[in-house]
Amino acid sequence: MQLELNEQQKMIQKMVRDFAEKEVAPIAAELDEKEEYPIKTLEKMAKLGLLGIIIPQEFGGAGLDTISYEIVVEEISRKCAATGVVTSVHNSLTAWPIIKYGTDEQKKKYLPILAKGEKIGAFAATEPNAGSDLGAMKTTAVLKGNKYIINGDKTFITSGTEAGIIIIFAVTDKDAGPKGISAFIVESDMKGYKVGSVFEKLGINASKTSELIFEDMEVPKENLLGKEGEGFKIALATLDGGRIGIAAQAVGIAQAALDECIEYSKQRQQFGRPIAKFQAIQWMIADMGTRIEAARWLVLNAAYQKDHGSGRYSMEAAMAKLFASETAMDVVIKAVQIHGGYGYTKEYTVERLFRDAKITEIYEGTSEVQRMVIAGSLLR
Repeated sequence: MQLELNEQQKMIQKMVRDFAEKEVAPIAAELDEKEEYPIKTLEKMAKLGLLGIIIPQEFGGAGLDTISYEIVVEEISRKCAATGVVTSVHNSLTAWPIIKYGTDEQKKKYLPILAKGEKIGAFAATEPNAGSDLGAMKTTAVLKGNKYIINGDKTFITSGTEAGIIIIFAVTDKDAGPKGISAFIVESDMKGYKVGSVFEKLGINASKTSELIFEDMEVPKENLLGKEGEGFKIALATLDGGRIGIAAQAVGIAQAALDECIEYSKQRQQFGRPIAKFQAIQWMIADMGTRIEAARWLVLNAAYQKDHGSGRYSMEAAMAKLFASETAMDVVIKAVQIHGGYGYTKEYTVERLFRDAKITEIYEGTSEVQRMVIAGSLLR
């Protein structure tokens, strides 16, 4: 693996960092407070090609690699974690499975829409009683004529209130267990589709997380993604890539917290000198910086393996997601401590970062699930 970004990747990093500083950072706190979806920001990102970063150029995307995608998510998340996760889900959990498993017709129909940001993407697998155990899902799809009739409900769907194109999973063969699950490309204006409850959350408040409810939803037969019974495989493969995005989000959150601490510790005076002069603060900052750098390299390695590896990259993605998310939590806890009482107020950014970081240890596979994946790979 090359240990340095190439010139194109460096250019993307600079461009996205500048964009995030100018367009994302100034409104991040307001979006969080108002729980307002970042639609205007996404429109600007679409014009820069950031909503189609991994979509092939023939379908209107940038056609770039996974490292470039990881850079985008990290830099956006550094200023607004909610916008970062929307970007990640749109690219990795919606566009990627269509790129990988879609028919030519599906690619031509949906990828240009996603690349242009005309519709936002979502991924609907989790159910009230089927989170880590996707094989326990109850949503059903029955083929009648030239349409699938889908009934059930999904929960914890990022961009659920705003998404126009959704990858969903449903049981097409109740007797086949996980091999009876199939994947579908669904549009939010299809008959029988509706948005359920919208969750009030601890963090990433601007990302709009909701339930989706399907009541005799009619989905054209041609919207089956892959073949019947391949849904479980498609979900797991998609989540491998998605975990790289969440790991990148976690690194962005952690880096933002470190940035805040470095600036604050140089300015905050106690006992006649900046607190940056105290060894206790220096050691916390040293630990934070070291863990962030290690997490970033794990993410880069997972992204590299996705594009250049000889097989599945499940373990590398799980390692990156596990370490980066736990690093984010460790860093934001230290960041609040360094800021003292001010860190516990909404006046300072670290309070929002503290709230945003926790979800990275939960969605797209909890830390416990990541350890199961890693152990399974090492012990096979």
